[in-house]
Amino acid sequence: MTKRIDFNCDMGESFGMHKLGMDEEVIKYITSANIACGFHSGDPNWMKKTVDLAIANNVEIGAHPSFHDLVGFGRRSINATYSEIKNDVIYQIGAISAFLQNYPLQHVKPHGALYNQALVNEDTAKAICDAILYVNPNLILVLLSGSKWAEIAKSMGLKIALEVFADRAVEPDGTLVSRSKEGSVIHDIDTVVERSIKMIKDGKVEAIDGSIIEYEADTICLHGDTPGAVDMAKKLKNEFENQGIQITKLKEIINE
Repeated sequence: MTKRIDFNCDMGESFGMHKLGMDEEVIKYITSANIACGFHSGDPNWMKKTVDLAIANNVEIGAHPSFHDLVGFGRRSINATYSEIKNDVIYQIGAISAFLQNYPLQHVKPHGALYNQALVNEDTAKAICDAILYVNPNLILVLLSGSKWAEIAKSMGLKIALEVFADRAVEPDGTLVSRSKEGSVIHDIDTVVERSIKMIKDGKVEAIDGSIIEYEADTICLHGDTPGAVDMAKKLKNEFENQGIQITKLKEIINE
């Protein structure tokens, strides 16, 4: 059976005069773009530019909501209430949707601390799920493979896509290694490619302590702000094709 994978990347994370990442190059190799909605980065002009870039490259669009934390790039946990989280996510989905006109929003993938908090906090997980159900229950929620959050989302009736990360190290429990720890981001291209192929074809990955854990993958993420992201994206796409892995839009994998 041919292995299929969606290839996603966080984009539109520039702000004002400050440009982050090489979106114009990375977008040539991916199938899904997670576009910042203004809370951790991005602004109306960059949102519009990134939406137009995705459409021009036939790349599906997702909302990339976060905690309201421009200073910390959305990587700091905020002690927000259930309603605050739900309403903030609704607001951000609405913001990106306004730029799409007749182009459909494919998915929602929370960013940074909001994503990580949903992995360990049931209220946060449910608030995000409720926000998506409120806006459009047909949207796909992208979340970490093997997480309790995935079970919660499925029980609430959401469509989910199980995500793995090309350039991030993982703990023995499958969660992402904190960026405050050495080795949390993997920079060696060959290592990124090798572990990505193993996750997709074998459903396994080596954790930071050397143990092997199992992962099921619908989509794989490469961070656009990782140094060398363009070269990584290009080599990943080439090697996926060489290994018989079919890069497929997320909606075609999840909705079948």
